Amino acid sequence: MVIYGIYYASALLAGALATGYLLSWPWSIPFVILAAFCLWFFRDPDRDIPAGRVAVSPADGKVVAVQPAPNGLTRMSIFLNVFDVHVNRTPIGGTIERVQYQPGEFLVASREEATARNEQNFVTVNGGDTTVTFSQIAGLIARRIIFYKKPGDQVAAGERIGLIKFGSRVDVFFGPEWAIAVKPGERVKAGSSIIARRV
Repeated sequence: MVIYGIYYASALLAGALATGYLLSWPWSIPFVILAAFCLWFFRDPDRDIPAGRVAVSPADGKVVAVQPAPNGLTRMSIFLNVFDVHVNRTPIGGTIERVQYQPGEFLVASREEATARNEQNFVTVNGGDTTVTFSQIAGLIARRIIFYKKPGDQVAAGERIGLIKFGSRVDVFFGPEWAIAVKPGERVKAGSSIIARRV
């Protein structure tokens, strides 16, 4: 479980105790429900990481777009709803080459405009003979992007690298050396779903 869930749940349970003491226990029920939701929302299950020359999904969610992007790249967009696991993982192993935060708006993350206009964090991973960039994009509710790594860090494919609090989107940019293995409408899981293969 991500520690943020414990923080939020602890604060809500403190509110439940205070409300129950000052008023009566039925008034504390909403706080208890919200605390349970936070613990569930920030869950962090283990995943079996596939081996081989593949890229794994950086997020749980639904593939909402696979389309050409500038410079001969292909962009894959994954939308995370409030019921998805929100821990993000790196698509490939290698070295964190670049991390660039971009301030922006908080449009609904499933909208196409979110790719260019929303607050986001770009991360480039250099795998030696290939480079993959992905972006953690904040949504309408999500207002906080967490990233654990820094440039120069070594990461393994499927390794946990951060999360986006409360709803979001992740875009992944692949070069022509990758064959996309999923299509719009499919659901994927971070770290365990293969989303592209080397050609």
